[in-house]
Amino acid sequence: MEVLEALRKAVEEGHPGETENLVREALAQGVEPMRMVDEAMMPAMRTVGEHYKNQETDILRILAAARSIRKGFELIEEQGGSVSREKIGTVILGTVEGDLHDVGKNLVAIMFRSAGFKVIDLGVDISEKQFLRAVRETPDVSIVCISSLLSTTLPEMEQVVKSLRRNDPEKKYKIMVGGGAMNRQLAEHMGADAYTENCVEAAEVARTFIV
Repeated sequence: MEVLEALRKAVEEGHPGETENLVREALAQGVEPMRMVDEAMMPAMRTVGEHYKNQETDILRILAAARSIRKGFELIEEQGGSVSREKIGTVILGTVEGDLHDVGKNLVAIMFRSAGFKVIDLGVDISEKQFLRAVRETPDVSIVCISSLLSTTLPEMEQVVKSLRRNDPEKKYKIMVGGGAMNRQLAEHMGADAYTENCVEAAEVARTFIV
């Protein structure tokens, strides 16, 4: 469908204004909101994520694409539509204590919500006790996702992972880690269930834990 292809391109190229115009046009044509998400917006984010993973683009491009998706979602909801699916699981998300960076975390949150998860975003500078309290207050939690950009906060991340493991001997939830300071080897050493390099991969891996 021509309008969906144009919408995909607008998101991929990071044009929020054009995205809004195309969402408006698609709604006028009677296109279902979830079709816009599944056939245009999410494929665009996956493409941008792959480009970033292959070092063919930078974080600014991902931010622009995410901003475009957010504008599209806002317009759909303003017009009385919905981009919500039945929630497939609950994710607790936060950046570890000592780290105030939130760009990567926010992108992951957008992708998780788009993939059908309920997201509880704890924010930044989140302590071990705060993660544990959030888990205890959320009995239906499926995944805990922990972010760290700074290498100086890796010991804190490891402590959070180990505490979550002790708190969940039956492994009712999965632990995912990511951020500039992380890599797969560190994640395995800490005992995390998964490490992902970008927001698109994070949502795709999370879905494999649920489906």
